[in-house]
Amino acid sequence: MAKNVKVVKKGGAGGAYFLGMIGAAVYYLHVSYGFWPSIVALLKALVWPAFLVYHLLAA
Repeated sequence: MAKNVKVVKKGGAGGAYFLGMIGAAVYYLHVSYGFWPSIVALLKALVWPAFLVYHLLAA
């Protein structure tokens, strides 16, 4: 008896988001100095798309 298997064919955006998050973390960590600014930099790297959309809409 075959089990039901769900196949997701449109899941490629996660990899792009991950690479963007790594790039944002490198950038934000590069411009921050100290322990707490580094923690804030990592938190900013998690929500970088929100910053991107905000600045695109503000332009």
